[in-house]
Amino acid sequence: QFVESGGGLVQPGGSLRLSCANSGITLDYFAIGWFRQAPGKEREGVSCINNNDGSTDYADSVKGRFTISRDNAKNTVYLQMNSLEPQDTAVYYCAAAPGCSWTEPDFGSWGQGTQVTVSS
Repeated sequence: QFVESGGGLVQPGGSLRLSCANSGITLDYFAIGWFRQAPGKEREGVSCINNNDGSTDYADSVKGRFTISRDNAKNTVYLQMNSLEPQDTAVYYCAAAPGCSWTEPDFGSWGQGTQVTVSS
C-alpha cells in the first residue's frame, strides 16, 4: 500500500512537495499516478510518470505548475506543486499501474491520501 505525505495548508501562490512511497513494491517497475479528490467531487487524475522511459503526463489544469518525478534510490515518487490555487484543494493519492493511464481501475495499491488545502 502506498503512503502519501507532504500535504498541508498553504496560501495561494505557494508550493508543496508531495511524496509517495511503498515499502512493498519497487516503484520503478510501475507507472505511478497522482490523483486527487476535492470535496463533493469525483477523484481525478493529476499526473503520471511511466516506468519504462520516464515519460510524464499532466492534467490540463496543472500543466506548467506541477512536476512529477521519481527517485529510484529512495523508492519514492514526488509531486512538486507550485503556484497553488484554491481549486487545487483536495486529498491527493498515488497508485501504481502497468502503464500511465487516466483510468482509475488501471491503478492499484491506493493509499490513504494526503490533504492539501490552499487558502488565505
